[in-house]
Amino acid sequence: MKDNMIKCKDLTFEYSQNNENEVKKLAIDGVNLEISKGEFVVVLGHNGSGKSTLAKHMNALLLPSSGKVYVEGLDTTEQNNVWNIRNKAGMVFQNPDNQIVATIVEDDVAFGPENLGIDPIEIRKRVDESLKKVGMYEYRSHAPHLLSGGQKQRIAIAGILAMRPDCIIFDEPTAMLDPSGRKEVIQTIKNINKKYGITIVLITHYMEEAVEADRIVIMDKGKVLKEGTPIQIFSDVDMMKSVGLDVPQVTELAFELKKSGINIDCDILTIDEMVNALCQLK
Repeated sequence: MKDNMIKCKDLTFEYSQNNENEVKKLAIDGVNLEISKGEFVVVLGHNGSGKSTLAKHMNALLLPSSGKVYVEGLDTTEQNNVWNIRNKAGMVFQNPDNQIVATIVEDDVAFGPENLGIDPIEIRKRVDESLKKVGMYEYRSHAPHLLSGGQKQRIAIAGILAMRPDCIIFDEPTAMLDPSGRKEVIQTIKNINKKYGITIVLITHYMEEAVEADRIVIMDKGKVLKEGTPIQIFSDVDMMKSVGLDVPQVTELAFELKKSGINIDCDILTIDEMVNALCQLK
């Protein structure tokens, strides 16, 4: 278990729908999933597939109806573990405005470590380091509300980094951003995973973001339908379509070219790979 950052064992979660009969809705249905330390895992699924509910179990915002979730071996259902779990596994949400609490960028990033009772000299160091890691150090004295959506989200990430987590869970962090903001945030996520070895769990519905992952987990109707590398997942175009998901545009183009009789590899995820494949056609 020691190499596992997160382990879900027979995880089931149901919530009551607000009516007189207290009808229970099953949001997660017997999920078994292991995420290794240092891994970059993307969880994909259409709305209602259970992916955001799963994310909230990974830092004890929700607790299982049955089954278990362990974060670095700590059982999320044990009340004494919650504080430690949330220090180990930070969470970044969709709307950066909901996570920003201060009127100056560096004060906002300092908020988490201050709550942990960290020494002020250490906080200063952590704030500067975290802002540099997300490329926002020169904005440390700015007012967050004047920043772009992508910049605000990077400040939110810096705030989590300042708490020195081993894992960060991103629940659709680019859903409210424009394409350039999305690119900024995904580049930041990629960097903190590759450079600093922080485990990343990214919940998204943008296929292009999932291309960067070590592993993709497909969720449908509260279950894990399939998991594998981006190539294994996206080359199964029919499976993706069957659960209402797209594949990257270049992968779909390769799939259609292959169907029309052109001898082209379907394991294409990026524009550069497509250009290379087309240049090699005779």
